[in-house]
Amino acid sequence: MASSAGSSLANHAGTRVIHPLEPIFDGGCRVLVLGTMPSPKSREVRFYYGNPQNRFWRVMASLWQEPVPATNDERRDLCLRHHVALWDVLASCTIVGASDASIRDPVPNDVARVLSAAPITHVFCTGGTATRLYRRLIEPASGMPCTGLPSTSPANARMRLGDLVVAYEPLRRAADGE
Repeated sequence: MASSAGSSLANHAGTRVIHPLEPIFDGGCRVLVLGTMPSPKSREVRFYYGNPQNRFWRVMASLWQEPVPATNDERRDLCLRHHVALWDVLASCTIVGASDASIRDPVPNDVARVLSAAPITHVFCTGGTATRLYRRLIEPASGMPCTGLPSTSPANARMRLGDLVVAYEPLRRAADGE
C-alpha cells in the first residue's frame, strides 16, 4: 500500500513510483482528464499539475474565464464545479524524474472506478504519452476512446498559453454538456 506521499524505489534506470494521489471526481462529472503520472513536484505538493511552471491550471481557469486557482482546494473546486474528473493513466511505473519519455513497466490505474461512479461522456489525455498509454492499457477494457490534448508541461514550450486554451476548448464544451 502506498503512503500518502507515494512510494518509490530508486534504481540505476529510474525510480519505481506508485501513484500517491486519489482521483478527483464526484457523481456530477462529465469528463475525465488523465495525465500520465504525477511529477516529483506534484507528489511533493500532493496535487495534480503541482509544478508552478505547468500551465494546466492557467488553461483550465482560462476556459471558464476564472481566476487561476491558488490552492489545492481551489483547484479541486474548479474541477468539480465544471464537471471535470481528474486522475492519471498510470498506477505505477519506473520513471526518471518527470520525463514521460523514460517510462518503463507501466501499470494502469483502474479508471472503471471513476467511469462507474460518474456519467463520464468523454475522456481526455494530456500529452502524447498519456494518450498512447491510455489507448494501449485502458481503452481496450473500458471501451471508451480518448481525445489526446497537448501537454501543458513546461517541456512543451512550442505551444503558447493561448494555443493551449484553444486546443483544450473541446474539454470545456464536453464538460459543459454542449
